[in-house]
Amino acid sequence: MKYIAEYRSPELVAQYLEEIRRTATRRWSIMEVCGGQTHSLVKNGILQLLPDTVRMVHGPGCPVCVTPLYLIDKAVYLAEEKGVILCSYGDMLRVPGSKRSLLESKAAGADVRILYSPLEAVQIAKDNPEREVVFFAVGFETTAPANALSVIHAQRSGVTNYSILASHVLVPPAIEAVMDDEEASIQGFLAAGHVCAIMGIGEYYPLVERYKIPVVVTGFEPVDLVQGILMVVRQLENGEHRLENQYSRVVRPEGNPEARKVMEQVFEVVDREWRGIGTIPMSGYEVRAAFAAYDADRKFNVSIEKVPESSECIAGLVLKGIKKPQECPQFGKKCSPQSPLGAPMVSSEGACAAYYHFSQVMVGV
Repeated sequence: MKYIAEYRSPELVAQYLEEIRRTATRRWSIMEVCGGQTHSLVKNGILQLLPDTVRMVHGPGCPVCVTPLYLIDKAVYLAEEKGVILCSYGDMLRVPGSKRSLLESKAAGADVRILYSPLEAVQIAKDNPEREVVFFAVGFETTAPANALSVIHAQRSGVTNYSILASHVLVPPAIEAVMDDEEASIQGFLAAGHVCAIMGIGEYYPLVERYKIPVVVTGFEPVDLVQGILMVVRQLENGEHRLENQYSRVVRPEGNPEARKVMEQVFEVVDREWRGIGTIPMSGYEVRAAFAAYDADRKFNVSIEKVPESSECIAGLVLKGIKKPQECPQFGKKCSPQSPLGAPMVSSEGACAAYYHFSQVMVGV
């Protein structure tokens, strides 16, 4: 299968790993920003195959994991108290709120539905004109175009009983927050290829210059990742800091202009709270006032009291790359996918879930 099979070649992976071993003369810390990349590194055993001179640090690139506690509580409230049809991607359902998850609300009788696309939610709204339908719009820049398009589609179709609860976060400000953290010690980044496929690569040039760090845009297959790591290591060894695009088969420098146009029409950039991290300036999307009728926050005007995270959960430290999942005292004990203390244990992009599910390949990492 073109662009899949050849990027899973064990022979190519072995060649790149050997080149990394020959190139790295000192210890380097490299962060992969995206949770999808984390899972690929873990499940393919790449973390164990890398030499001791390369330490991979897992970043905050799991949008479900960084969705604020109060927004999950708000979604639960809308489903239970307002009686809306609450729709979401499957990842969000098991993430714990302060009292319960959306899955627990569904089990208790709330109308919570798992969808693959927000356009399905618009159709549900058309089919149920007497009910309010809310789509929990979570994600990085990758899912924002589809969520924005659903709002435009609903407006053009005259659907007035549809809205989105927006919790979109942006990658470049997250990299800034990581680099500005006094506890962080990151020397290079693997940037998420799917985000850059939408946004292009222009936003990363200022980060490279400001922090003097290499940034390499990579894909998600094993060959993509080890080649991207090698590209970062080469720059570090040569004392360079440049933006490179390993994922050029998918990512164009300008990204996807049409998708960006749709996003900019519906969303504006605002400060956003990240679960476990705090508020990062200008790091999220909010529905513009012109589309207020499709903004669940404005439509229902629900005020939810913010409550602190579990004191036993170190998810914030994991998301900032300061701790590894297995360094949490509750990992695999009080915290498991069946009974999570924090979101990284249940999301398909969460680092804790990756370490838990693929623990057989994580010995010694």
